Amino acid sequence: MTQHWHAASQVFDGQVLHQDYAACVTDGVVTDLKPSRALDADAAVTRYDGILSRGFFDIQVNGGGGVLLNADPTPGGIAKILAAHRALGSTAMLPTVITDHPDLTQRAAEACLEARHLPGMMGIHIEGPHIAAARRGTHAPEFLRPMDAQTLDLVERLRARSLPVLITVAPEACTPTQVARLCAMGAVVSLGHSDATAPQVEPLLAAGATCFTHLFNAMSPMEGRAPGVVGAAINSEAWCSIIADGIHVDPDMVSLAIRSRPQPNRMIAVSDAMPTVGGPDRFKLYGRQISLVDARLVNSEGALAGAHLTLCTAIENLVRWGVPIETALRMGARNPAELMGLWPQMGLLSSAQDDLIVLSSDLQLQAVGLKSR
Repeated sequence: MTQHWHAASQVFDGQVLHQDYAACVTDGVVTDLKPSRALDADAAVTRYDGILSRGFFDIQVNGGGGVLLNADPTPGGIAKILAAHRALGSTAMLPTVITDHPDLTQRAAEACLEARHLPGMMGIHIEGPHIAAARRGTHAPEFLRPMDAQTLDLVERLRARSLPVLITVAPEACTPTQVARLCAMGAVVSLGHSDATAPQVEPLLAAGATCFTHLFNAMSPMEGRAPGVVGAAINSEAWCSIIADGIHVDPDMVSLAIRSRPQPNRMIAVSDAMPTVGGPDRFKLYGRQISLVDARLVNSEGALAGAHLTLCTAIENLVRWGVPIETALRMGARNPAELMGLWPQMGLLSSAQDDLIVLSSDLQLQAVGLKSR
């Protein structure tokens, strides 16, 4: 048995940011946390000037490292996506397959099952095709359809093999009965890409939906006389994911949403990342070229098509916009794990040292994976 302590100016255990703390790594796994001053004089210690944390958990990753899951729905493609994001501080994620032909969705799901042994592979996010045409965003209209037996059977098979599943649906394309059935299987249902009214959202929340996908984007807006999906989401006790790149949502609106939630710590940072993260500055989506222009991913018409973002950058942005640092860190760590039913096992205790990261005091990524020397 080998033990080594890693002490830092601050240690984030997934919930609380501790000052001058240390984590004990025993045979590659974190087994204890204590104040640095409590360490034995002869303890083997590596010290860091910054924040020690488990790497972040991104529940919406379309691609990375030059790979789009929809374009390469294979274990090899998933491995490249995972590796690209791990190097940038997200050591756990849900590869995300967006609206496409049913056969491709099936292939992506099978690939996720085959790749589940890979470090950081935590499940699958199925975003579409059961969404509203009016709020489809860049999702291909020809593949949109109401919830059907094919998808229900697919989710049931995935859950029977214990693969975590997050599925984004719209009230216009999925009934409360179908939501209840998905939840009974153990899937996590999120509402998004919807032009519904707030009253149309409520039955799906009552049926078990527990999240909203990328708040403000691809959903009916909040108005004085019509709360829309945005208002229903903010007023609910459900989780809300949000893309904190300063492009998809104005920073003031991000901060407003966080402060307005009736239940604290129900916000989740997501990247909505595309292949340009850790990869080249262009790729093809549905056969059309998407390019990175001034930090924006745009199609030939100039419309947004996903995000060029990492969770480390998202957390840095949130803090720069005035969000308390513990709140921001939870949005990238504990909150997504809680949504997916993976807390507390995704806390700092019991984490592999390869899944730990070090951030500078100004939240710049310094290291991924720690060495005990």
